[in-house]
Amino acid sequence: MRVVIVGASGNVGTALLRRLRQESGSELVGVARRLPGPGAGEPYDGVQWHACDVGAPGAADRLATIVSGAQAVVHLAWQIQPSHDRRTLYRTNVEGSRAVIDAVVRAGVPALVHASSVGVYAPGPKNHPVSENWPATGVAGSSYSRDKAEVERLLDTVEREQPGLRVVRLRPGLIFQRDAGTEISRYFIGPLLPVQLLRYGRIPLVPANRRLRMQAVHADDVADAYARAVLGEARGAFNVAADPVLTPELVARHFHGWTVPVAAPVLRAAASLTWWARLQPVDAGWVDLALNVPLMSSERAERELGWRPRIDAVTALRDLFAGMSRRAGTAAPPLSTDPTLPGRPAALLKARLPGHPNPY
Repeated sequence: MRVVIVGASGNVGTALLRRLRQESGSELVGVARRLPGPGAGEPYDGVQWHACDVGAPGAADRLATIVSGAQAVVHLAWQIQPSHDRRTLYRTNVEGSRAVIDAVVRAGVPALVHASSVGVYAPGPKNHPVSENWPATGVAGSSYSRDKAEVERLLDTVEREQPGLRVVRLRPGLIFQRDAGTEISRYFIGPLLPVQLLRYGRIPLVPANRRLRMQAVHADDVADAYARAVLGEARGAFNVAADPVLTPELVARHFHGWTVPVAAPVLRAAASLTWWARLQPVDAGWVDLALNVPLMSSERAERELGWRPRIDAVTALRDLFAGMSRRAGTAAPPLSTDPTLPGRPAALLKARLPGHPNPY
């Protein structure tokens, strides 16, 4: 089975390569803007690699050639940074997704599995989970959420126009693994917080708000859901999350800290001010997202994909923190441990500020 993975070198792509290598007879094709170098090792070796910026002019033509003859395309490519360059993010995330969809249709690929997110949902409840029927209209204050919702509207259109194309949308919560420790530190925390202290398993102070209730899942479990979607016959949207729900109180208990109540406007203001000052890489939209996205039920994935997480959310968070504290990564550029990349302390000496530049 020939499977093309667009965005195969990132957090989820790396885990999916590990998972699909277990399937006999699978021919894996990786597409990425920046490719793993020669001798990158597992899971990148044995993959047929193609360099392609999905948001670049002519990307659909190049992608159509790459995906020709594939039984399935998995679209994972998405840019989080540089957050101060909204035009670049939209070009990659929305226009790039359009190029992937066009290429799949033109090449006659029978299945497209798309990486959506909990971030696609409209604001919802934090005291009970919702199904995939919750409105997928996004959180207005988050550009990430708006882009995810716009891409799902593109998928709605292609489903109507191409009924023979099997479209699957996975909507996971936060995705953690050890190897993504450095990447997530760079993308979401920046160079100033001493993440090395996490190796002691302590977070002294945890901001608390009644709506800071989030769901997470280990990358290996997400990869298993993608593999089941690729290899099966399912269609439609699937929530993917592990228990328990991560609350400030739960995190403080497991990591020996204390909760500090913080009002939502204060959280937003702190994120906005520090982002504009280039002290950290994420804008206030991420606070809006965290406060507003609903909790999700994964019952449909369990029922129709036969998927169940093997790793609970707290263990997944521990795995991430271990990777962050030890600067874990891989030989793939998105997961690189290069100390001069934006978001790392050494990058400040080269005037590479959080949220700048592209490529991140």
